[in-house]
Amino acid sequence: MADRLMFVCALTLALWGVFCIYSAAAGTSGRGLDFALKQIAWLSFSVFAMLFIMIIGHHKMLEGAYPLYFLTLLLLLLTDLLAPKVNGAQSWLGVGGIRFQPSEFAKITIILTMSKFLSRYPPFEFKTFMAGLGVIMLPVILVVIQPDAGSALVYLVISFGMLLAAGTPFKFLGGLIGLGLSAIPLMIIFVLKEYQKNRILVFLDPMRDPLGAGYNVIQSRIAVGSGGFTGKGFMLGTQSKLKFLPEPHTDFIFSVFSEEFGFVGNLILILLFTLLLYRIILAGIRSRDRRSKILVSGVASWLWFQMFESMGMSIGLTPVTGLPLPFLSYGGSSLLATFIALGLVASVYIDGGNNKRGF
Repeated sequence: MADRLMFVCALTLALWGVFCIYSAAAGTSGRGLDFALKQIAWLSFSVFAMLFIMIIGHHKMLEGAYPLYFLTLLLLLLTDLLAPKVNGAQSWLGVGGIRFQPSEFAKITIILTMSKFLSRYPPFEFKTFMAGLGVIMLPVILVVIQPDAGSALVYLVISFGMLLAAGTPFKFLGGLIGLGLSAIPLMIIFVLKEYQKNRILVFLDPMRDPLGAGYNVIQSRIAVGSGGFTGKGFMLGTQSKLKFLPEPHTDFIFSVFSEEFGFVGNLILILLFTLLLYRIILAGIRSRDRRSKILVSGVASWLWFQMFESMGMSIGLTPVTGLPLPFLSYGGSSLLATFIALGLVASVYIDGGNNKRGF
């Protein structure tokens, strides 16, 4: 039996997202209905994909993990070489008039590949630990070239959660954290683009450039704060309707939500996410298969980090990365990848209930 509560939470969040997208896009471009209908179409396809993956089963998907991984590397490389630049980044490939974002689907293949690799080569020794890092660093490098620092961060968080679940010694993980922190200055100087450096500076002090790089954060904070306790009401948010809030239907969808539904709405939203993450983690606890446990940890790490980062950047708690808020932000690639991940988790949940697999 599949986890119906997990599905209900995900579907509720996604449908709530459709309403927020309609409201946000109605003010900025007058295309609220157009965007909402497209999101509904993607949602329908995503639910079908989730059910399809659930029926196939995560064990079958794990069998094809390595070919999918190399296909993902190829798509990311093609994105770096061929994709047109949009807002300074090359993130989208087009096939037959349909655009998709390979970096979103890379999260799925990374989780499948790391699950298979870490279960076969447990990271208990330094050489297997480094080999596991090698698996994740190839896609990280390819998305940094785009440049897409947000996706690179998600990949790293996913890998850290999976390494932790795989039983990596804390001395290795501690060394990894220390190495990452020490590399931050070098990343800022030699890797980050100028606009990415500005995002870090305005995160520390948005008022240093209130009409430029800090404008997004300032307007987002105003939107969140103006929602008050119960919000202004659906379609009554002024920040997005008067076009003060940038990218309201994608990057700053949480700001639109907060302004219209207030503290009460945010509390319900966070509770839904918390319940969803709990059910995902429960699937891993129920499972007796090592690969499945590692897989579930990757999905949970991914969704938790994107939720935290997207909400955090809307209130100035974290730097602006442009990561979508799972289920709520407009975008077919993100929504489809998220529901595919839930299909994998649902398969793990079913398999754990059958108690067929052992360590």
